[in-house]
Amino acid sequence: MSDIDLERAALAAHLRSRRLVILEAWRAAVRRDPTLTTGDALPRSQLLDHIPSLLSNFERQLYIAREDAVDVVTEAAQQSAAAHGLQRWHQGYDLREVTRELGKLNECVIAELDAYTIANPELSHQTIATARRIWSALCSTGIEESVSQYFQLQQQEANGHVQELESALAEIQALERQRADLWRQAAHDLRGNLGVVANATVGLAKGGARDPSRDDFVRILMRNVSTLHHLLDDVTSLARLQAGREQRRIEPLDISPIIHQLCEGIRPLAQQHRLFLRCDGPEGFAADGDAVKIRRIAQNLILNAVKFTHDGGITVNWGDSSADDPARWELRVTDTGPGLPDAPADDASRAHASEVHHERESGEGIGLSIVKRLCELLDASIELKTAKGVGTSFRILFPRRYLH
Repeated sequence: MSDIDLERAALAAHLRSRRLVILEAWRAAVRRDPTLTTGDALPRSQLLDHIPSLLSNFERQLYIAREDAVDVVTEAAQQSAAAHGLQRWHQGYDLREVTRELGKLNECVIAELDAYTIANPELSHQTIATARRIWSALCSTGIEESVSQYFQLQQQEANGHVQELESALAEIQALERQRADLWRQAAHDLRGNLGVVANATVGLAKGGARDPSRDDFVRILMRNVSTLHHLLDDVTSLARLQAGREQRRIEPLDISPIIHQLCEGIRPLAQQHRLFLRCDGPEGFAADGDAVKIRRIAQNLILNAVKFTHDGGITVNWGDSSADDPARWELRVTDTGPGLPDAPADDASRAHASEVHHERESGEGIGLSIVKRLCELLDASIELKTAKGVGTSFRILFPRRYLH
């Protein structure tokens, strides 16, 4: 082994014995730098991740005498530097901090080489020049690979944000289309009912109409005026919900009288359609909630069932959801109507009202959209179960308690 090789080996041994000192000097330099703030929150082990391997590669390079072994060590250095960039990305560093931190490491290693040169005046110029060249190459590779890895991750994150924005924009556009469909449907229903009212009014205005005919016109007029009143209420309610002007008022409730009184009020309408309306649930059923909005949800579902059921009737149930879900209670409205066309039998799934209303004839969409919005406001979920020719069941799951 030549004298140069011996000097280089001695320097490598010295650096190995001083590795912890160099690391602590680097750590102190990082802590002192006012622009390197992210590392302050890291424990010592995470701050030093991958840095010792860079110093180890430097020491190994000093031992190497064969040129064909250099690439192996350089590849290891590249992997270590890339890992450093990845680690710093996950730890929340910005790009400037990554490069500045490695620059501080370079300063500490150069200071150690200068101190070794002063302490060993007999050291040949070639040995120290070789050491500086090797470290410069390793440090440059470290900064390049670390920054490259960091930049790639930054690009991936930016691409992810673009995809998220595109997805959000598509959802907004879909919601706008659904909203436009609802308003077109409301306008259609209003025009239809106003047309009936206008015709009935013309009939009443004819002085020659017989009394039985006048009675028929009066019944038609009153029925359509009532329909217009409900429709206008629904349009106003949906507009308030979409504008975010509805607020929930949570308080302890007894659910039973709320549903009983609602069913008693709707039962005459069901009987006019020759339908039964049954209510079944435990008395004194306590839960937190907004009484007005729970009633509105149940009312929309029941009226909707009355409208589309031609034989049989509607059953309303409430109570505990299941033995394994004590945190929620359920409200279920089941009809014996035609079911939703093109829906698979026994399909129990979360149902968005804006999707369901297209399955039936015009006029249902606003009511179910109101139900969906009210459920969102009360942190409730909607489940639909339907079978063609058998009937449809809406199941609403409400929280039993709310964190105010």
